[in-house]
Amino acid sequence: MSQETGMQTSAQTVPDHTADDRILPFQVDKLDVRGRIAHMGPLLDKVLSQHDYPVSVSRLLGEAVVLAALVGSSLKFSGRFILQTKTDGPVSLLVADFDAPDGLRAYASYDEERLAEMEKNSDHTVVDLLGDGHLALTIDQGGNSQPYQGVVELKGVSLEGAVEAYFVQSEQIPTRIRVAIAEMLTRGDDGKSKESWRAGGLFLQFLPESEDRARQRDLDPGDAPKGAQEELPLDDDDAWSEADALITTLGDHELTDPQVGGETLLYRLFNERGVRVYDEQHLVHRCRCSEDRVRKMIETLDKVELADLVEEGLLTVSCQFCGLDYAFKPSEYGLPDENAKTG
Repeated sequence: MSQETGMQTSAQTVPDHTADDRILPFQVDKLDVRGRIAHMGPLLDKVLSQHDYPVSVSRLLGEAVVLAALVGSSLKFSGRFILQTKTDGPVSLLVADFDAPDGLRAYASYDEERLAEMEKNSDHTVVDLLGDGHLALTIDQGGNSQPYQGVVELKGVSLEGAVEAYFVQSEQIPTRIRVAIAEMLTRGDDGKSKESWRAGGLFLQFLPESEDRARQRDLDPGDAPKGAQEELPLDDDDAWSEADALITTLGDHELTDPQVGGETLLYRLFNERGVRVYDEQHLVHRCRCSEDRVRKMIETLDKVELADLVEEGLLTVSCQFCGLDYAFKPSEYGLPDENAKTG
C-alpha cells in the first residue's frame, strides 16, 4: 500500500492548482518518507448531502471517506478498499468504499435518541460517538481472489489513530495521518449563500531504503508478532522524528482552506528537505449499485424477507450508499401482487 509511481517533480516548480477531489502522492528522500495528500470539495459534499445526517455524523463519515481515499488510492490493481467500523456507540456503523482507481461512496448508521442525548453534553468527543468496537480494513481484488481483512480495536482512539495502529502493528510501517473536516459557506449558482462540506488529509509513512535503516517489511499482513510495534525505535530515528514533528505543525485550517493546494502545503512542510510530487489521482463519487446487483441480492432472500420489502404493492430496495430506490413486481419473486403487504 505504500509504493508511489508516476511522473515526479519538485513541489517548488509545480503550479498550485488548489484543485479539489484529488490525491497527490509525494516523497521526501532525505527523510525516507512517502505519502499522499488529499483535498475534497464537491465530491465529499455530494456524499454527505445525499444523506440527512446530523452534523456530528456527517463529520465522522467525512473522516472515514478521506481515510478510505488516502489508503485505497495506493492500490495498484483494480479492486476495492473498504473501511468499516462496528461499535457500541451512538454512531454504530461507518462504511467508506473506495473502488479503484478513483470511485468513492459511503454511509453511516446511528441511534438518533442516543446521539441527541450525548450531544446535550458539549464536551463529547469523536471517541464518545464511536464507543468501543472494531475498525475493519478490507482489500478485495475481485475475481477468484480471497479478500484480505485487517481488524483494529476501536477503544478510546480516533479513526486516524486506529488506522495508524494498523500499519504499525500489522505491517510494521510507522505511519502518521492528519484529517480535517469543515463546513464552508459558499455561494451557489443562484447567487445565494449555502453551506457545503470539504476536507483535507495527509498520510505519511516511514519507508527507508537503506539496509541499516529499513524496517522489516517482508511480513504478510497480520503476521507481525505480538508487541512488534514496541520493537520499532521510532523516537530514536532522527529522520522519522523530524517528519513527525513537521506534521504536527499542520493546522486543520490549512488542510481545509480552499485557497491552499497540496503543492503549497507540501512546500511549507518539507521545502528545506526537498519534496517530490507525482501524478495526481482524481476522485469521483460513484456508487456500484445497479438493477442487476439488486436482483441478485433479492434472489438470496426467503419469502418472509421478500414480503418485508413490499411497500405500496411493490418490492422495493433502497441503496444505503446513494439512496436510489429499485422497485419490482412481487410476482417476479413468487409473491402474489394482489395479496402483497402495503407499507
